[in-house]
Amino acid sequence: MYQYTDFDKDFVRKRSEQFRDQLERWQNGKISEEEFRPLRLQNGWYVQRYAPMLRVAVPYGEISAPQLRVLAQIAKEYDDPEAQVYQEALKTQGAMGTTYLPTHYAHFTTRTNVQFNWIPLSKSADVMDLLASVNLHGIQTSGNCIRNTTTDALAGVAVDEIVDPRPYAEILRQWTTLHPEFAFLPRKFKIAISGAKEDRAATGWHDVGLHLVKNEAGEVGFKVFVGGGMGRTPIIGTPIRDFLPWNQIMNYIEAIVRVYNEHGRRDNKYKARIKILVKSEGQQYIDDVEEEFRQIVEVDGGPHTVPDAELARVKACFVDPDLSHYPTLTGEAATALLAEQAASDAKFSRWLKRNVRPHRTAALRAVTLSFKRVGQAPGDASAEQMFALADLVDQFSAGEARVTHDQNVVLPWVHASQLHALWLRAQELGLASTNVDLLTDMIACPGGDLCALANARSLPIAAVITERYQDLDELDDIGDIDLHISGCINSCGHHHSGHIGILGVDKDGKEWYQITVGGADGADLSGPAQAGKVIGPSFSAAEVPDVIEAVLRTYRDLRENGEHFIDTARRVGVAPFKEAGAAARHPAAESTEVATAE
Repeated sequence: MYQYTDFDKDFVRKRSEQFRDQLERWQNGKISEEEFRPLRLQNGWYVQRYAPMLRVAVPYGEISAPQLRVLAQIAKEYDDPEAQVYQEALKTQGAMGTTYLPTHYAHFTTRTNVQFNWIPLSKSADVMDLLASVNLHGIQTSGNCIRNTTTDALAGVAVDEIVDPRPYAEILRQWTTLHPEFAFLPRKFKIAISGAKEDRAATGWHDVGLHLVKNEAGEVGFKVFVGGGMGRTPIIGTPIRDFLPWNQIMNYIEAIVRVYNEHGRRDNKYKARIKILVKSEGQQYIDDVEEEFRQIVEVDGGPHTVPDAELARVKACFVDPDLSHYPTLTGEAATALLAEQAASDAKFSRWLKRNVRPHRTAALRAVTLSFKRVGQAPGDASAEQMFALADLVDQFSAGEARVTHDQNVVLPWVHASQLHALWLRAQELGLASTNVDLLTDMIACPGGDLCALANARSLPIAAVITERYQDLDELDDIGDIDLHISGCINSCGHHHSGHIGILGVDKDGKEWYQITVGGADGADLSGPAQAGKVIGPSFSAAEVPDVIEAVLRTYRDLRENGEHFIDTARRVGVAPFKEAGAAARHPAAESTEVATAE
């Protein structure tokens, strides 16, 4: 895990002090609401439907047990709205039906960050001080800037890894943080890096996607994709460089962002993302980037060329945990023990198959703890669960965990001989759901219960589907599948990339839902990244679970030779699923067509 330097620690501490001063000046009327708004946003503080929301950056998903404990403390002591605010929220949301407004919770996001939904702004400076005490912050988790760089949750431990992407992600983090030229871009800007044979970082769906590769000479470089994104106009990133020497990555991204900053639209926020510029300009955009890159290197002297010594310095900050206290069983002996334990316990065997991945070290494993279960929203964790999670991370994973883009948590340093003990303890805590990569391991944004932008609530839909599909044998028969739910077209729930996607839409002030089939994030299970296709006019909230059931039944009827859902959907097309959706409509329900692209 990355070991924060004295500079890192001092930087975050001073940023926290600066925010406290800004907050106090706003509270004392020395700066206006209009002046304070960009200052709080630059530190991760939004104002949502009913209360402030804080987004905490978790660089490339790596998080330590002490950091988890501080997040748990924040959930316990600060994620507590004023009584009047909370009662008004309950009244308003309750009038819409089933609602979900938990307090004293943290929420794992699809960009591997952590959010809190109820912290009063009056306590925000105290929270920032707590975060800074463990080197956390909210810098650039909001606003039209370069956001948190994400990567593979298995980075550094994956068996199919070509190059560990974390040092390169850290170099980009340091370079982009408070970069003055890129603080006010036309729109937000997201970067993802994959260093393995399998793309587990959904790079095709990012403004810039980077694949670490090696050329025939064994030299490390990047394949560069630009212009991916979801939202109103889902587009897969365009490859613009097959091999960029690793030390030129900052110069090249500077060229990419400079051209975007100069030519990206600012008159219409729906057309302001870089994907729109790349789509409209095509080869001209690529040519402009290459010319800007040439100018940076040849005329300016390549000021951001990364020296070998700098990469070595950053790599040295990534220190594998001390495993000297771990059991001394070899990989072969540990595997034999696991086989014996699995043979005598079918539930444990199922968990091993679903939640445990191989590790670069034969005796170790990477374990996914599922945060998808009945009674809680996908990605949500109570303060008590966060404290318990920190204890698990200390006891079984040498103090390190990873937040995943599908809103779970990975323990990357578990000894195979301790898997059974971990499973037993995780069961006690409600963190041993055996559903990783199955239907109920869904992605869902907070939706209309909490988000001011949402057209519809996503969490009640997620809850009904989760409750309906609790038979593990049925889930296993359905097989590996990605279900993604968004409460609005902004796509925070990644509905475009779901094998089945659900999008909340507004019809005359009522909640309706559009369903798509065939989306993919680019991982091996899904195949090449692509946007799902709409299966017809939108459905009422009451219809959605029945439509999902009909879609799944159609898949099970049509699949061949053990196909996964996505394979069947690609083979047969969207037509059978349209028919199934239409047949599942409730007789009295209305429907509405909703445009998906401009």
